[in-house]
Formats: sequence, structure tokens, C-alpha cells
Amino acid sequence: MRERRPAQERRRAREFESFVAGAAGRLLHTATLLTGEPASRPAPAAEELLTHALACTYAGWDGLRGEDPYERTRQEMAARFAHTARRYRRPRGGLLDRLSPQERLVLVLRLYEGVAEEQTAAQLGLPAERVQALCLRAVAELRSRRTEPAAGPATVPGPEPAAP
Repeated sequence: MRERRPAQERRRAREFESFVAGAAGRLLHTATLLTGEPASRPAPAAEELLTHALACTYAGWDGLRGEDPYERTRQEMAARFAHTARRYRRPRGGLLDRLSPQERLVLVLRLYEGVAEEQTAAQLGLPAERVQALCLRAVAELRSRRTEPAAGPATVPGPEPAAP
């Protein structure tokens, strides 16, 4: 009996390590989009969010019983983000940082992760119509930002060169 427990723990650890090796990159990108941090720099808030979600997934690893560990981790990450959204209100320079945390969460789940509207609504405890409205508003905001001219110094034409 004593030998059995360590063998189960090693098997569990190997399975989890294999899952993390395959899914960590995409999960970290999802976390980076959620936190609004730029992908080009280290993203400590995204790493913290992902670490917490992975810890919760590992804690319930034996209870997954056929459930997708990626889905579970993403749900944990979304729930943690929703509960700590006030941390992510100030702009951090990322692609989605101008959106509200709730808009960011809905947009990432719906468009990046491909979660159905009804599933997103159920996970967030919102009506499906609200999820749809948040997603549409977030997309409209991103499109309007894209069409705005870059905020830089205006170029004022100088005097015409004198003719020779």
C-alpha cells in the first residue's frame, strides 16, 4: 500500500506536466490578453493569473474524470480574473488594455477562445444578451481605435523650396 501512493503521485505529476507543456503557451497568451499587458514584455500579472489557475487545476486533477483540463484551467482563470478585475482597470499598454475588464473577459472568451455565447454567459452569471452586447461594444471600441490617427506630433509643412 505504501508503494502505491507514491506511484500514483508520480503518474499524476507526469500527466499534469504533460498537459502544461502542451497548453501553457496558449493559456499564457489568454492570460496576457485578459490582464491587458503587452505580449512583448514580461507579464507578471498574467503569469500570476495563470499560476493560480494551474494550481487549482492540479489540486482537482484526480477529480477531472474525463473533463478537459484546458477547459477547467480556462474557467479557473476567467473566474479569478472576474473576481480580481479591479486590478486590471488601468492601461498597461497591451492590445486590449483600453477595454473594461468585463469587456476584455467576454471578448477573449468569445473570440480568442471560441467559447459559445451561452457557455460564456453561464460561466460569468450574465444573460446571453448582455454577453452579446459586451462583445459587440468591445469589437466596436477596438475598430474605432484602429481607425483613429496615431497620436503623434502633427507635421506642419514647411515653406516651399525656392526655385533655382
